[in-house]
Amino acid sequence: MAIDKKDVELILQAVGGKENIEAATHCVTRLRFSLYDESKVDEAALESNELVKGHFSTQGQFQVIIGPGIVDQVYDEMMKITGGERVSKDELKNIASKKQNPLQRAVKALADIFIPILPAIVTAGLLLGINNILTGPGIFFAGQSLVQVYPEWKDFASIINTIASTAFTFLPALIGWSAVTRFGGSPLLGIVLGLILVHPDLLSGYGYADAKTNGTVPVWNLFGWEVEKIGYQGQVLPVLVSAYILAKIEAFMNKRVADGLKLLIVAPVTLLITGFLAFTVIGPITFAIGNAITSGLVYIFGLAPALGGLIYGGLYALLVITGMHHTFLAVDVQLIASRGGTFLWPMLALSNIAQGAAALGMMFVFKQKKSKGLAVTSSVSAFLGVTEPAMFGVNIRSKFPFIFGMIGSAIAGVLLSVNGVLASSVGVGGIPGFLSIYPNQWGVFFLGMAIVLIIPFTATLLYGKWTNRKTPDHADNGTPSEPEAAEHSGATAEHGHAAVSESADNPEAVLEIRSPLSGKAVELAEVPDPAFSSGAMGQGIAVEPAEGRITAPFDGVVAHVIKSKHAVMLEHASGVQILIHVGINTVALKGRGYTVHVQEGDVVKAGQLLLEFDHERIRAAGFLMITPVILAGGQERIERVEEMPLGEVRGSQDIILKVHLKD
Repeated sequence: MAIDKKDVELILQAVGGKENIEAATHCVTRLRFSLYDESKVDEAALESNELVKGHFSTQGQFQVIIGPGIVDQVYDEMMKITGGERVSKDELKNIASKKQNPLQRAVKALADIFIPILPAIVTAGLLLGINNILTGPGIFFAGQSLVQVYPEWKDFASIINTIASTAFTFLPALIGWSAVTRFGGSPLLGIVLGLILVHPDLLSGYGYADAKTNGTVPVWNLFGWEVEKIGYQGQVLPVLVSAYILAKIEAFMNKRVADGLKLLIVAPVTLLITGFLAFTVIGPITFAIGNAITSGLVYIFGLAPALGGLIYGGLYALLVITGMHHTFLAVDVQLIASRGGTFLWPMLALSNIAQGAAALGMMFVFKQKKSKGLAVTSSVSAFLGVTEPAMFGVNIRSKFPFIFGMIGSAIAGVLLSVNGVLASSVGVGGIPGFLSIYPNQWGVFFLGMAIVLIIPFTATLLYGKWTNRKTPDHADNGTPSEPEAAEHSGATAEHGHAAVSESADNPEAVLEIRSPLSGKAVELAEVPDPAFSSGAMGQGIAVEPAEGRITAPFDGVVAHVIKSKHAVMLEHASGVQILIHVGINTVALKGRGYTVHVQEGDVVKAGQLLLEFDHERIRAAGFLMITPVILAGGQERIERVEEMPLGEVRGSQDIILKVHLKD
């Protein structure tokens, strides 16, 4: 597809001109800018540009969604016009991060550290929830737990508890691995550092308070200097600071030690120095700081629980938008370790549900079927603890459902905080969050759940219907009505099953797209990237992979292979193009973990191997592997799209989309 230079010039003007661009790069779907002043962006001009499918700002970057294949041409033309220097995505990320204040950089660092280990923590929380059900008194029998009434279940519960508590017991090892990796050191040394801090010879951090009271804390005597011999189970700050020091010492040593001696010198010296500092200086100081933070929070919520619940419960959704919610994961873990439970996590779980209820209300407000489908799927995702599709795809775009979600969450936060509801672990947010709550507090928690289901849903529905009566032609917050959208796009853009058109009676008029990989097919709205979940890139589906193989979904030609190997685009003889994008933000891997078996221009058959990827390696690097499969080109040939049933798919054996073509 040829692009018009004028459209590119208009994009430049809309972002404030070349003098407002500090740096620019692109990935497979979008332009990425680091702008000097984002307030100069003319959003209306961008939205009216034929090349632009959407835009948003995140982590100091302003991103303009263009589409695969075309984005390369737009970027090349833009560089010709501006004479700017080409930069990589990592370089742009570093440039953008410099504009962030120290707090924003710290929050981003915490997010980078905790996101990779979040699956282990959530899994442990769910298993501890099951253990709570088995061992909690009064759930099934008055005053007694299930294991007390049926002792044969006692050891079964004990095994579950052992499996579940492992991630929390050895949390410093998980944090050490992720933090040292984030700071540029050796992940293996990070794991060893974390294990050092919870060595069995040390007094467990969980027993420190009692030992301190009884005067039985063991010590090392270093030439008259007594150092407490304690572990840091459940602690966050000691291992975070130690990991940073370790990474810097290792980098310093690597630059100055000959390659032949590195194995004998770098790792031993790095661990020895960091270990001594951890036990003598870093540990005691950060341990005191961590306890002061948790004590301060406990004091504030104890002094004015209603106000604390109102603020945290109401504003948590805003924290998600800024990314600051990751900071509180560390606080939750610290509270669980030092206080036996966290009062923050229950409010998080209800905030998820509140945003989901507001998005569900929008299903009855929207008039377009595509928008209704997005509202339903994103609300289900929020009810299960993942709010980004609901917040970014529905609520924030319409504004009022986001606000009503915050109001419902604030009211529920007051209820939980006043009644001292605690979570014994960090688990899945949303409705399954009750598993993390102490069973004797389920009644209050379920009452709070009713509040966040009823208030945001009802308020969104009533206000949305009232707004629709005032502006009936713009019921989807400025989105054209269905006939108008069809006129502009050349397609009905309907999701889900629909009656087959007359042209579909001819088998050649239906393009059957088979799944390019095995796994679980889910709605596009579940992809945690607004470029895909909002539908800006086009219609499609997503697959959570079960194996690392991508095969051709139909006979066609390889139209484009991304340099970083994480995405490929095929073109059918009809002109319809499909983008297969393996993982989210995996462009940052620069091809590591991917092997491409085709090149641009190759003719391929359905089921032919296109690329392979190391599933575990990429996931271990902290990237989500959910894979969008998008109809990214040839829209003028599409009559409508029929989405097949979601669920398990067996690669090329199963059809995921039927594209009904125009005559």
